[in-house]
Amino acid sequence: MAKVGIFFGTDTGNTRKVAKTISKQLGDAADKPVNINKANVDDLLACDVLILGTPTYGEGELPGLSSGASAESWEEFMPNLAGADFSGKTIALYGLGDQAGYPGNFVDALGMLYDAFFDCGATFIGFTGAESYEFDRSKALLDDQFVGLVLDEDNQKELSEARLSAWLEAIAPAWA
Repeated sequence: MAKVGIFFGTDTGNTRKVAKTISKQLGDAADKPVNINKANVDDLLACDVLILGTPTYGEGELPGLSSGASAESWEEFMPNLAGADFSGKTIALYGLGDQAGYPGNFVDALGMLYDAFFDCGATFIGFTGAESYEFDRSKALLDDQFVGLVLDEDNQKELSEARLSAWLEAIAPAWA
């Protein structure tokens, strides 16, 4: 069985709540979720499968000190990826965003995570359709699909549970 790690960035706690829900649903199949500000690259490399989560802050930013977060997060972690080799690692991404409040950069941070880990050689699973969202632009789109699960807890909270369950079912073969 593959070793599954769940890592997330957060400030308000919403992305952490999703990580805990994922962990609960996966049970013994995954390690306990870890805030990225308490992890290092070796922690991620020790896993076969990674589930990485991020909210998008402000005008399409990763969470971190310069985006107004109260603690370090993905923004401060990303430079540590320089030279890291994630070849052979499978990554599933999830992101939180506000399509009504930020339609011009909806879940952009999700796209930033994808780009960074793609450049490090990772393989990705868990792409999802964009048809049930209303937004103008997103860096998280690739060939009309999001590069991971997208949750809008501000405007579509009632859809989050079903979206998350369907996504976890779709990516489950990665660690079976």
